[in-house]
Amino acid sequence: METQTLERVLARVRDIAIAAGREIQRVAADGVTAEEKADGSPLTRADTASHEAIAAGLAELEPKLPVLSEEGDLEQQGMAAWRVFWCVDPLDGTKEFVKGLTEYTVNIALVEDGRPVLGVVYVPAQDVLYYAAAGLGAWKAEGGGEPTRIHARQVDKPERAVVSRSHLSAETEEFLKRLGVTEMVQHGSSIKICAVAEGKADIYPRHGPTCLWDTAAGTAVALEAGCAVVDLAGEPLSYRPADGIKKTGFLVYPRLLTDQVCPALAEA
Repeated sequence: METQTLERVLARVRDIAIAAGREIQRVAADGVTAEEKADGSPLTRADTASHEAIAAGLAELEPKLPVLSEEGDLEQQGMAAWRVFWCVDPLDGTKEFVKGLTEYTVNIALVEDGRPVLGVVYVPAQDVLYYAAAGLGAWKAEGGGEPTRIHARQVDKPERAVVSRSHLSAETEEFLKRLGVTEMVQHGSSIKICAVAEGKADIYPRHGPTCLWDTAAGTAVALEAGCAVVDLAGEPLSYRPADGIKKTGFLVYPRLLTDQVCPALAEA
């Protein structure tokens, strides 16, 4: 997609993400109750309200594109052949949301030829917005203020890791030990990817299953901030539906650290 088109669409998607975040906050104000989905993950009225707001907003955009959403139809005909599509997590970090924590996000990404080329990550409870598009850089805005450009930290070796609050595994701890990383900060949702993108952490390893919508928007931000986002074989994380919606794990780190990170990954 041309840069001019991406710039125009990105402005609208930022508004859609913020509107979805307002829907989440409205539900939160009324009190949160959760039910269990078939895979054991929680579902709240906020997930559904955010999904509906995003679906309505994206339907008004040009060009018209299919939508892969965690709360949408996951059995859509022809999905495996999609070349360009929206990848959406209406409420990433539902567990944190149910617990009353503030680390949950709205994630909207545009995927083209297996790569997220546009992404918006909105943190409703903190009013923090991360966004990026191919060739346009990665940006952060807080409290509706002026955006600032963000970049991955330029370091010789990884010193600080960000890890999952809910899914920290023994494999992740062992991997970080091989890299010599001793400082770990826990976060929920796609905030972890954004932490590496803005230089608050040097690496985010995830040894455990995720789905495309969990990471697509954050990946778009991370790539434009100077990060690599790879699978557990060290290859760029694929967002082609034909390669599967579920992934076994991934890493996010500044590209400068590739020569250190990949050998440690190969030792697993």
